[in-house]
Amino acid sequence: MLSVFCYTEFAVEIPVAGGSFAYLRVELGDVAAFIAAANLILESIIGTAAVARSWTSYLASLINKPASALRIHTSLAEGYNELDPIAVVVIAVTATLAILSAKGTSRVNWIASAVHVVVIAFVIVAGFLHAKTSNLTPFMPYGVPGVFRAAAIVYFAYGGFDNIATMAEETKNPSRDIPLGLLGSMSVITVIYCLMALVLSMMQPYTAIDRNAAYSVAFSNVGMRWAQYVVALGALKGMTTVLLVGALGQARYTTHIARSHIIPPVFALVHPRTGTPVHATVLIAAAGACIGLFSSLDVLSSLLSVSTLFIFMMMATALLVRRYYVRGVTSRTHATRLVVLLAVVIGSSAGIAAYWGLAPERWVGYTVLVPAWAAGTLGIQLLVPAARAPKVWGVPLVPWLPSLSIATNLFLMGSLGAQAFIRFGVCTAVMLLYYVLVGLHATYDVAHGACSDDADEEVYADPADVDDGKQAAAAGAATTDVERAGAKI
Repeated sequence: MLSVFCYTEFAVEIPVAGGSFAYLRVELGDVAAFIAAANLILESIIGTAAVARSWTSYLASLINKPASALRIHTSLAEGYNELDPIAVVVIAVTATLAILSAKGTSRVNWIASAVHVVVIAFVIVAGFLHAKTSNLTPFMPYGVPGVFRAAAIVYFAYGGFDNIATMAEETKNPSRDIPLGLLGSMSVITVIYCLMALVLSMMQPYTAIDRNAAYSVAFSNVGMRWAQYVVALGALKGMTTVLLVGALGQARYTTHIARSHIIPPVFALVHPRTGTPVHATVLIAAAGACIGLFSSLDVLSSLLSVSTLFIFMMMATALLVRRYYVRGVTSRTHATRLVVLLAVVIGSSAGIAAYWGLAPERWVGYTVLVPAWAAGTLGIQLLVPAARAPKVWGVPLVPWLPSLSIATNLFLMGSLGAQAFIRFGVCTAVMLLYYVLVGLHATYDVAHGACSDDADEEVYADPADVDDGKQAAAAGAATTDVERAGAKI
């Protein structure tokens, strides 16, 4: 919810497509924006692969097979040894639907979502009828570290709200609709998620929970075999909806990133007949299919959570920069103080996360690190005058809530295993190598007008507004303003 607050202020104050990429580019510059862009694309690819792998597991449950029965078992390394061609087909089909028609995809999404809500209600009600409080003992079998590690791993399940922020450009009344959409949807989703988790934990012992098709197997174990099929079918519909919505939202991110030429601008082109970003959709789908073919859910979920948490931490940092630094307004002294105090906040938060990850049972280090975080946050409040106030809607209790968001996201990152950070480090190294060799030069050319105006006009066409010339012109102008601001910074 802390991250949602930060996104909401940006979406209301800068209502353009591009989400966190656009916001970070304006406030922190091109390097931070590229890191966000790379992680957004990585998040899109991994998320697509993870959902498609789950789709296969529930399909196997629907036909009374073990979760991995429909995969091809090989002698590859653990975590990569079950090939999933069905996941590849599912990704290809949903991407094709998203390419053919955005409006058609929206209609399918509405129908599938309605069915999925009914299935969720059924799972909660029927599940509680077969719930046993004895299954909640022991309540925390893996202790407090297990709780936070699990929270960090499932964090990506809440990450879809940033797709709402990308729709700010087309929202009629963003100052009202965006806060309601983001804060309202996240509140409802959190309640539903907790109820679903409680039902699952009470239906059977935690040791009996199936990691791939949890709910359909749980109903089978309590004697409701017929419900197994209802739940599996509902899960398949729900995951199909996620893939369809993801194909639309992720393509929107990718086209906006391509507009800046950080990645080749061909991925920003919109098909003149369908009005959809074909190249961007194919990029995410093809990469997601390749990873989904090989990688298990354990590998995908931990890497996806690291990427999501990292972006949300950057967003909270960008919000503090937005509130306390404006070029030409903030003095050099105050700017230096802000940088130092932000370094204290981020450094102490990272220290708390590292200390927790290495020695969660100890507490001595927190007596130094927690006061250091509080001192850094209080220093921003007292020693750096606010340079900008939100015009319409803003995060309350600044700088405390954004600072707490930084600490929380980094803390959850520290709860993940070492392998997740190794994979994240390798991906980040590849991303930065690409940026140094390609992206840096491309964005420099754009910032200095090396690209033609005609090319820019073609690239900056927004997929949602192809059929409406006036909206497209307004959206293009708003986006261009953000791009220019980012280039100046």
